Amino acid sequence: MDKQNAAKCIAILENEYGVPQPEKIDPVDLLVMTILSQNTSDTNSLRAFALLKSAFCDYEKVLDASDEAVADSIRPGGLAEIKARRIKEALVRIKQDAGAISLSFLADMGKKEAMAYLISLPGVGPKTASVVLLFAFSMPFLPVDTHVYRVSRRLGLMAEDVRPEKAQPILERIVPVEKYLSLHLNLITHGRLICRARGPRHEECALRNCCHYYLQGQKP
Repeated sequence: MDKQNAAKCIAILENEYGVPQPEKIDPVDLLVMTILSQNTSDTNSLRAFALLKSAFCDYEKVLDASDEAVADSIRPGGLAEIKARRIKEALVRIKQDAGAISLSFLADMGKKEAMAYLISLPGVGPKTASVVLLFAFSMPFLPVDTHVYRVSRRLGLMAEDVRPEKAQPILERIVPVEKYLSLHLNLITHGRLICRARGPRHEECALRNCCHYYLQGQKP
């Protein structure tokens, strides 16, 4: 039944928002972007990443720069000092391990080995690693951010009391591998536009007839 519910939600979301297609992106760029996205909005993290790239022509220059200079360049993303340190430490490790600031070697690893490597880097947890491996290497991971977590629970794809760190394997068991990227991106879009944390727009929700949250008459 869980797989049937998931399939129904996937189909409705794709009808509403389309079938997302992966875009080619440099894995190191994606890693840095994802670190910058932690504990801030997409608008702020994207601005911070753009400022970082304009301040430093490549990641070697980031390593050569002081922690303060890197932090100043990413300040709009919040927690600038912490994120600058994590980014530089991750880049140092990657360069030491690969001989260059490149994550292309992950393509030759199995999914478990690649995940283990990424989460060994400073500031990189399973969600950040899953984003990099799904979008840069098409590896079968379904990252769970705040939108995916909130909307999935409201839809009844997982129990209300499931903790965030337990959510990803639950979704990966009930969602077809080929739909990981689609569901991830469409749940984020739906969470931003319709199924907001406060004041979900039930009257505009294409998923309301298969949404436990709505059908049980819970208040927003």
